[in-house]
Amino acid sequence: QVQLAESGGGLVQAGGSLRLSCAASGRTFSITRVAWFRQAPGKERDIVAAIYRRSGGSTYYPDSLKGRFTISRDNAKNTVYLQMNSLKPEDTAVYYCAADQTRLGGYTYWGQGTQVTVSS
Repeated sequence: QVQLAESGGGLVQAGGSLRLSCAASGRTFSITRVAWFRQAPGKERDIVAAIYRRSGGSTYYPDSLKGRFTISRDNAKNTVYLQMNSLKPEDTAVYYCAADQTRLGGYTYWGQGTQVTVSS
């Protein structure tokens, strides 16, 4: 089992920055990929970034977020970060951390989420 705990959400003005943290515990050695998702009220949960343990720690971002969001990891702390810059009101959502032990497909482990609110 793997447990995930997000932190770092809050209220920020448009144009500001936030850094979210996802601390993993349990069988962390088995994790092959970690991702951040977000879900705004009335909308589907969408992926915003992913990082892979193999492939040299390669990353993935949807085209719409490239350049503003950066995912990174600190293996010693079993923590993955999401740096969010130039935030917009439309970035307002609950942000979730997710992890899995496989290379493809859905994510098995999820955190409880952290609220990010961007005011205009």
